[in-house]
Amino acid sequence: MTQHENIPLGRSVAYPRRVDRGLLAPIARADSRAGWGIDAGALPFHGEDLWGCYELSWLDARGKPMRAVAEMRVPASSPSLVESKSLKLYLNGYAYERFDSEIDLGSQISRDLEHVVGAPVGFTLLPSAQWSGLQLEAALGICLDGEPMTVDGYGPPAPELLRADPQHHVAETVHTTLFRSNCPVTGQPDWATVVVDYAGRRIDHPALLAYLISYRDHAGFHEQCVERIWLDLKRRCGCDQLTVHARFTRRGGLDITPLRSDVPGVRLPSWRRDPVQ
Repeated sequence: MTQHENIPLGRSVAYPRRVDRGLLAPIARADSRAGWGIDAGALPFHGEDLWGCYELSWLDARGKPMRAVAEMRVPASSPSLVESKSLKLYLNGYAYERFDSEIDLGSQISRDLEHVVGAPVGFTLLPSAQWSGLQLEAALGICLDGEPMTVDGYGPPAPELLRADPQHHVAETVHTTLFRSNCPVTGQPDWATVVVDYAGRRIDHPALLAYLISYRDHAGFHEQCVERIWLDLKRRCGCDQLTVHARFTRRGGLDITPLRSDVPGVRLPSWRRDPVQ
């Protein structure tokens, strides 16, 4: 039996009418990190997984339906990540639960998630009256999508494609909207805009795009893909400073943006979404 066989992703599951923390499925981060030679006690990066939850609804004390967009921040240092469909099922259980206040709602969600991932989880709500203030923002930096190239294969991820010029040092931000990986359980595609912000030897742009394209047939959770990209760039290109984040397209009312960095204090801003999402 594999570690993924007991999670709800890829199976027909009845939607709950009551909150059930037992629906949340943790995925141990150490399993993938050990294969990349990362010591769980000394991570080479810090970061977070920023979740946007767009289908959260509950009842007020008098039974009136309420709705908000929730933002959750799971630290990269947590022992586990949470699988996305299990999170969707869990959050749908709130549709018939009554709460005296949004504070009580947020406290319960945070407490349940912290129990599953093993670390403090940030939680905020954006009420529907504020949704008009949400804006789309294009990804930062130079877009790599127009780089000419011939592609002969689409996986597995090929860090040997990466090249950096030791004679030229730069500080730049680049991105691509062409990134695709696949769910390791269902095989369904996951799309993302990947942003690389670094300082150090100049990374060859066509080589970087070719490397990111090589994930097209790769099966990996979003968080794992971003960590592997960060590690490959750090090890192959010798970046002095490096931040990688990927804004994955929303599925099932949820989107996730993992960020990994070795730059102190770097974190994701709230409520920023790319037009392609």
